[in-house]
Amino acid sequence: MNYRKAKKEDMSAVHHLVQVLADYEKEGDAVNVDPKYYERCFEEKVFQVIVAEDQERIVGMVLYYMNFSTWKGKMMYLEDFVVLPEYRNQGVGSKLWEMWLKDSKAQGAKMVKWQVLDWNAEAIKFYERQGATIEKQWWNGKIIF
Repeated sequence: MNYRKAKKEDMSAVHHLVQVLADYEKEGDAVNVDPKYYERCFEEKVFQVIVAEDQERIVGMVLYYMNFSTWKGKMMYLEDFVVLPEYRNQGVGSKLWEMWLKDSKAQGAKMVKWQVLDWNAEAIKFYERQGATIEKQWWNGKIIF
């Protein structure tokens, strides 16, 4: 397994993994941007990606970006974290997680954050094994344009 920072050429595979995750989260129709849009945003440095690659096939990834907490300072936000089902429970997710934390620290983040669906027990257990606190008191707000 090869782990590396993504390149523009990887955005189609990244988009595919995002769709896999959306389908798993029962939100398959919610993805309304295409791989070309990902390429543009990636080139503009809107987000970063670390991929797991098995014989040149991207099988997992973490997609993240820098944010800011007025209480803690620079904060890395994990937008998507997905490993193809046939590669789960083989350490791929743990390695991607480790690399994301290392990169976040290297970029000066004081904290990392993400969301997890309340029904995703496997993911919650993974995060708790990593020493994470799963907050339940904050509600999410959003406006879609």
